[in-house]
Amino acid sequence: MEKKKKKKKQIPFRINLLFFAVFILFSILILRLGVVQIVKGEDYKRKVERTEDIVVNTPVPRGKMFDRTGKVIVDNTPKNAITYTQYKGVKREKMLKVAERLAKIIDKDTSKITERDMKDYWILKNPERAKKKLTKAEMSDEKLEEKDLYKLQLERITEKELKELTKEDLKVLAVYREFISGYALTPQIVKNENVTPEEFALVSENLEVLPGVDTTTDWDRHYIYGDTLKTVLGNVSSSDEGLPMDQLDHFLSRGYNRNDRVGKSYIELQYEEVLHGQKTKVKNITKGNDVLEAETLSAGQRGKDLVLTIDMDLQLAVEKIIEEELLIAKRQSNTQLLDRAFVVLMDPHTGEILTMAGKQYTKNEKTGQMEMRDFALGNITTSYNVGSAVKGATVLTGFKTGAIKPKQVFNDTPMKINTLIKKSYSNLGPLNDIDALKRSSNVYMFHIAIKIGEGRYQYGRPLPINTKAFDIIRDSFSEFGLGVRTGIDLPNETPGLKGPDTLPGFLLDISIGQYDTYTTMQLAQYVSTIANGGYRVQPHIVKEIREPMIENNELGPVVETIGPTILNHVDLEQEWIDRVQEGFRKVMQEAGGTAARNFKGKPYNPAGKTGTAEAFYDGPERAKFKEPPEVMNLSLVAYAPHDNPEVAMAVLIPWAYQARSGHTANLTIGERVLSTYFDLKKQRLEQGESAGNTVQAEQTANEGN
Repeated sequence: MEKKKKKKKQIPFRINLLFFAVFILFSILILRLGVVQIVKGEDYKRKVERTEDIVVNTPVPRGKMFDRTGKVIVDNTPKNAITYTQYKGVKREKMLKVAERLAKIIDKDTSKITERDMKDYWILKNPERAKKKLTKAEMSDEKLEEKDLYKLQLERITEKELKELTKEDLKVLAVYREFISGYALTPQIVKNENVTPEEFALVSENLEVLPGVDTTTDWDRHYIYGDTLKTVLGNVSSSDEGLPMDQLDHFLSRGYNRNDRVGKSYIELQYEEVLHGQKTKVKNITKGNDVLEAETLSAGQRGKDLVLTIDMDLQLAVEKIIEEELLIAKRQSNTQLLDRAFVVLMDPHTGEILTMAGKQYTKNEKTGQMEMRDFALGNITTSYNVGSAVKGATVLTGFKTGAIKPKQVFNDTPMKINTLIKKSYSNLGPLNDIDALKRSSNVYMFHIAIKIGEGRYQYGRPLPINTKAFDIIRDSFSEFGLGVRTGIDLPNETPGLKGPDTLPGFLLDISIGQYDTYTTMQLAQYVSTIANGGYRVQPHIVKEIREPMIENNELGPVVETIGPTILNHVDLEQEWIDRVQEGFRKVMQEAGGTAARNFKGKPYNPAGKTGTAEAFYDGPERAKFKEPPEVMNLSLVAYAPHDNPEVAMAVLIPWAYQARSGHTANLTIGERVLSTYFDLKKQRLEQGESAGNTVQAEQTANEGN
C-alpha cells in the first residue's frame, strides 16, 4: 500500500513540470512576437511592401542618310514583329508553356537550332529521365557542382533520345531559345522576318494567354539605291547577331543591350553613336516577381540623320561611265586581269567627297555569271603603282630641296646605270620643268631624284646615292597626301605600301610613281593640294548631322556641320606652285600634252596629269601564275577650272593591260566624268537649283523660321 501512495505523489509533480515548461515556451514565444510586432514590426512591414524600380532601355530606329541635295540614301522600313519580355522570377517551365502556345500560332525557322539547344530542351522536357543519367555516387559527390552534374547529363543524352523530338518540339524550341536569350524586363525579338498579317493578328488576339508576349513594329535598314555606295555605307547587325563580340565591352559600357543592332562597318560603324538614337527609358516598378507599374521616364528618339557630301545624281552617272568604259577597255585590252576601276571627285577647298565610285567585274559565286559589283571602298582600301601622275609632287620636292630651280633644263635622253637603261617613252630632248610635266618626262624626274640623293650620274657607271633621299622624297610626298592616310572619316583606310629596298634604281622609280603604292583617295587629296595652292585638306564623306524629323524624308535642324580641316600647309613659294599648275594646264590644254587629245578645248579649262605605271599583277587571279605577270596601271589626276578650281578628280585603273601599248580608258573616263559634272551643274543652274546647295537652302529656310 505504501508503494502505491508514493507513485501517486510523483504524477502531479511531473505534470507540474510539464506545465512549467509549456509556460516558459509560451512566454518566450509571446516575448518573441512582441519583439517582432512592437520593436521590428515597422521594418518587416516595409520589407513586405517594398517595391523595386528597374529601368529598361528600349531601342529606337536608326537615323537616316541623305545626299548633299536632300535625297534619301538610307532609310528604315517598318515591319511587324513579335517580342517576349522575361519577367523576374518566371520559371522556365512556365516560359516553356508560353512557347508551346506561341509555336502553335506562328511559324518559326528551326534552322538555327544547335545540338546543345536540343539537349537542353530534352532535359527540360524529361526531368526524371535526365536524373537517371546520374549515379547515386555522382549525385552525392561533394566535389561535383551542379554545373558538373548538368554537363554529365548532356554528355549522356543519346542520338536516339534526341530523335524523339518532333517537328512540333523543334518549333517550340526555336521559340523558347528566343525567350531565354533576352534579359529580364527587356523585350526580345522572337520573330521579325516574314511575320504574316494572320500571325500578327492571332498573337494580338491571344495576348492574355501569352504572358510576356507582345506585338510591335520593328524596322529594317533600307538602302534606297541598292548596291550604289553599299560598300561605303556599311552594314547593320541583325537582332540575332546583336553586339559584335570583339566590341562587346565597348557597347555594353555605353548602355547597349546585347541584342541591340549596331553599325558593323564603314559609315554605319563610324557614326554609330550618332545614328543609334536615344532609347526610350521605361521604369518598371516591381513587387516580388510582379510588375506593378511601367512608367516612361523619357521618350525615345530615333537616331540623328546624316547628310553626306555625296551627290547621288553625279555618283550614279559616274558609276555608269565606269561600267561602260571598263567593259570597252576589257574588249580592247589583251588581258583578262583587268577587273576594276575607281573615280573620286572632291572639292579641293573643303575636302567634301562629291563622288566615290568604284566597280569590280567579277563572278557571282551563286549564279556563276559575271557581274559588276560596287567597289567604292577600294578607293581607300586598295593601293597601286600609279605612275607619272605623281610628277607634280616630284617637281615641287625638287624646288623645296633645292635640287632644281624654276626653268631649269635637263636633256631627256636614255640614262644607263651600269647595265640598267632608264628612259622616257621617247627621246624628248631639252626640257624645262613645265614642259617636263606637259610631256611627262621620266628622265627629268630622274635627275631631280639623283640630285636629292646627292648622286653624280655618269652614263654606264654605278650611281652612288645617299639613301636618306628615300625618306626625303617620301616625307615630301606625304605633305601632299601620298603614302599616308588621308584622314577620311571612314575606318580601315590603307596608307599604301613602301618599297623595301634602297637601290639607286628604286629611288628613280619613286620619282615617277613606280615603286611605292597609293590609293585613289590619296591621288585626289594630292591633286587638291596642288589645285588649292598647297593646303592638304582632309577629305570627308559626312557633311552635316541633323536632328530627326517626324515627317518622312524631311531634314531637321542642323546639329553639327563638318567643315574643312587643313591637315598641313606645304611650304612652297608661289612661283613654284604656279609653274606646276601651268605644267598641269599644258598637259590638258596644249598640243603635245599627254591628255590634250581628250581635254583640249573643253569649256571648263581643266588641268591635270596622266599616269602609266609598269607593275606586277597582285589581284584575285594571282594564284594561277607561277610568277606575277607584268601589267600596266593607268591613272589620271585633274582639277577644273585651272584658274579657279571647284572640283578635283582622281581616276585609277589597275592592271589595265599587259603589253606596251593598249587603251586609254583613264582619259576616256576622266573626260566623261568631268564633262558630266559640269553638265549637271549647268542643268541645275538652268532649273534654278544651285548644284549641291539644296540642303544649304533648306537649312537657311529652317533657321529663318
